[in-house]
Amino acid sequence: MNRVTPKQLQAIGVKPAKVRAAPSLERQRLRAYGLMVVADAILLGFSFALAALLWEGRWGEPRAMLAGQVMLPAYFTIALYNSTYGVTALLDWWFASRKAVTALVISAGLINFIGFYTKTNSDFSRASVTLGLVFTAVLLVAFRRGMALVIARSWGGRVINRLIIDDGGPSFHHAGADHITAAEHGIDPTSRDPFMLDRLGRLLRNQDKVVVSCQRGLRHDWAFLLKCAGIHGEIVSEPTHSLGAVGVHRYDRLDRTTLVVSIGPLGLRARILKRVFDIVIAAAGLLALSPLLIVVAVLIKLEDGGPVLFIQQRLGRGNQFFDMVKFRSIREDKLDHSGKRSATRDDDRFTRIGAFIRRTSIDELPQLINVLKGEMSIVGPRPHALGSTANDKYFWDIDRHYWQRHSLKPGLTGLAQVRGHRGATEQEKDLTDRLQSDLEYIAGWSLQRDLGIVLRTAMVLRHAKAF
Repeated sequence: MNRVTPKQLQAIGVKPAKVRAAPSLERQRLRAYGLMVVADAILLGFSFALAALLWEGRWGEPRAMLAGQVMLPAYFTIALYNSTYGVTALLDWWFASRKAVTALVISAGLINFIGFYTKTNSDFSRASVTLGLVFTAVLLVAFRRGMALVIARSWGGRVINRLIIDDGGPSFHHAGADHITAAEHGIDPTSRDPFMLDRLGRLLRNQDKVVVSCQRGLRHDWAFLLKCAGIHGEIVSEPTHSLGAVGVHRYDRLDRTTLVVSIGPLGLRARILKRVFDIVIAAAGLLALSPLLIVVAVLIKLEDGGPVLFIQQRLGRGNQFFDMVKFRSIREDKLDHSGKRSATRDDDRFTRIGAFIRRTSIDELPQLINVLKGEMSIVGPRPHALGSTANDKYFWDIDRHYWQRHSLKPGLTGLAQVRGHRGATEQEKDLTDRLQSDLEYIAGWSLQRDLGIVLRTAMVLRHAKAF
């Protein structure tokens, strides 16, 4: 296993060489989903209004419009669960049309069933409702066909980012995918060099699917790296249980089979919920705590005239480096950007205000900025400095699963912290206890759990290991 050299640790303040990342398509997809939802609502309302005009002689006749309005919530509920709004629906307009019409038919049947038992069917005109359903179905299909043409013209037909990494395995080509070789980017799957992992993380950023074609002996290493990256990863291979595969994908035109070895810890809905939670809490926290932040900043500046903030590179999601922000609590001439030296209770490097803000965890509050920037979450595994050690070993040398904790964004607080696993890491157990909690959190994420950890954090801001 390769280790980081002292020179590399000293150079942590220098950003790694820039690596081209794929453009993010997730926001475009979300906008497309939103457009589909709004369009479906408008088309359903228009269809029932038109049906009323043709049958009743009155545009938007109340009985016809009531039927459409009652049906709309049922339609959206079914559509959200049958993949009417999903990646496949953007890739294949015929699939999208079938799903939308299916949701429409089921919702109509459901409303008719409820109307039968509540004896309210007589309130609706069967002819106008039937016409409204037919018009809606036709317009839903037409809209999805038109949307497919717009995507083909505006997005070049590219809805998801696919990356094929060639590391000496069987030939594998897929239309619409980017192809690179591991060698040209200096990617060695057997290495645990953080700088190499950061480089790989930047290559995988914004990728929706990554397929690796490698030699048999490297499959376990690539499977591990893809799991750590928290993305959908596949390896060209015949089925085997030892890689921890979670599925098999066959590319019929290529006559190739890949093993799905990682899918990422959170789905789209979960990522949206977590991001909204982060933005709301971070924005509210910065607003509510702004007087305290200003006072602390002024006191730090007045004490020794040095910078208010301490910026240190930490390991984030996908094992990529990012600049984490803290209030400076250590004298400027004693700053340790590598994080090699852990803080101690009677640390002579602390300023007077620094000792106080560390005891109360106030020094961590500027990380709310990192949360708003999308580099961190409110709750997640705490980010570590690259030079952090336990028992004179780098964290990744203690447990190889250390890199898997970076499959989610790092957090301002986390499950390990509310369980009391905080402070200096003097023994290997100090690291393994935190790692176990971090992996448990990743495996069992829920919004309710995040809220519970935030509430529990408020009870442990001051603790025996805070220094």
